[in-house]
Amino acid sequence: MKKILMTLAVAILIVSSIFNQTASAKTHTKKMRVSATAYCEMGRTATGYSLRRHPNAKVIAVDPRVIPLGSKVKIPGYGTAIARDTGRAIKGKVIDVHFKSRHQALKWGRKHLKITVYRK
Repeated sequence: MKKILMTLAVAILIVSSIFNQTASAKTHTKKMRVSATAYCEMGRTATGYSLRRHPNAKVIAVDPRVIPLGSKVKIPGYGTAIARDTGRAIKGKVIDVHFKSRHQALKWGRKHLKITVYRK
């Protein structure tokens, strides 16, 4: 009886560890320090998303080699945004945060932040 219970306990541990590895493989999180600036364009993003139709959308421009397009990114003082745009000046660990007005963008300015990237 003891052997059966011990075998069952080991089997449950193995199955639960496999399940945890599979669940964590679906979404990876990564924290990184970035330089964050702001912009207020109202056209289309690199992924085709219309900022004119969705002026209040939380969108950031990124270097896709560092943060994949489509990733959710938690930004202190801004909220959770989606990486939907790129830019000529966006190289390395730099992000550009979208605001619907020039005033809001100027108020944001340039910041050095620790962000969390949720990759698919």
